[in-house]
Amino acid sequence: MGAGLSSLATDDQKSAINKPSKVGLGDLPESCIALILSRLNPSDICKAARVNRTFRRASLSDHVWETKLPENHQILLQKLFIISCSNNNNNPQVLSNKETYARLSSPIRFASDTKEVWLDESRGGISVAISWKGMKITGVDDRRYWSHISTHESRFQTIAYLQQIWWLEIEGDLEFEFPVGTYSVFFRLHLGRASSSKAPSGRPITCNGEKIHGWDIKPVKFQLESSSDGRHSVSHRFLDEHGKWVHHHVGDFVVEDSNSPTRLKFSMTQIDCTHTKGGLCFDSVFIFPCRH
Repeated sequence: MGAGLSSLATDDQKSAINKPSKVGLGDLPESCIALILSRLNPSDICKAARVNRTFRRASLSDHVWETKLPENHQILLQKLFIISCSNNNNNPQVLSNKETYARLSSPIRFASDTKEVWLDESRGGISVAISWKGMKITGVDDRRYWSHISTHESRFQTIAYLQQIWWLEIEGDLEFEFPVGTYSVFFRLHLGRASSSKAPSGRPITCNGEKIHGWDIKPVKFQLESSSDGRHSVSHRFLDEHGKWVHHHVGDFVVEDSNSPTRLKFSMTQIDCTHTKGGLCFDSVFIFPCRH
């Protein structure tokens, strides 16, 4: 009887019976998708979340985002005061790993808005910027020597322009719980007065270099001290790149304990009083994780 019924089936029906059903992306277990997504960078995870609902649910998994966060992210959240507390019991708000990543990825100001920290996806770690306003600078409030310029060329929207001085000292410090890794410190400087204006092409306009002087006579001294590894880096450098922002490397430091704060001291000096120097813009100090 079975053979008789089989003979009554059409060719199309026989093909449908014998042909295995197709398996799509939506048929993959959510846990498998989450494992795959955990190997992607954050930007690609967000793109994959648009494939279908299963991918979207998997993209919200704490497991996916756990590897994208610094190992001490809870300490960073508490230090930067971005965990809100309820009005009733003052308990910290519980954030998912994706929410934590999103919060840390947005620049967060602290120290009276003179310092900024963010989770830098392009460099793979925590980056910090310290505005010139958060540093000790010789004569910075004396308009005979320095001008304060509002400009779009700084992430803090302001820079300090040195017109002329005999004795230059710029000193800064930072105490911060850096994740484990190696970091580099830079001074962001510009020879020539930067402008807040733009040319029709969209490029920044800078004044000519008539007032740039003194930087080719004696080198600038850069120093870095770190409590994490006891390093004391010293370098001497002539400033000779005109008309553009340059990141001058000060030194590196290594962090092996992310639960303890690392104390840094960094400086830039030129204290030879036999000549004046001027025509220099100072924006900020940057600390970037080293790429490997």
